[in-house]
Amino acid sequence: MPYLFSYGTLQQEEVQLSTFGHCLVGEDDSLAGYVLAQQPIDRAASIRISGRAVQPIAKHTGCTHHHVPGTVFPVSDDDIKLADRYEVEAYRRIQVTLESGKQAWAYVEA
Repeated sequence: MPYLFSYGTLQQEEVQLSTFGHCLVGEDDSLAGYVLAQQPIDRAASIRISGRAVQPIAKHTGCTHHHVPGTVFPVSDDDIKLADRYEVEAYRRIQVTLESGKQAWAYVEA
């Protein structure tokens, strides 16, 4: 089963219900080597679902003392495809190793 790491709107219950059709259950984790910045969003559907025209985005720094806190969720392959449709082109999905040691998909700056 794949994992999805979220530090932003995919942690919101209303976004999960709209995107996946169900709520996800996860646990706290963290991504090293990244910092959070703010990303303006121009897709009306994403803004309507999340309630935010500006959303967090993880930017790679490579510095091990930089950490992005978030939640890691066990998901299905279908959930990953649905998350891909939700995210805008400013984000890209990559495989990461979280501080827990789990391998997960994460959406970071494209």
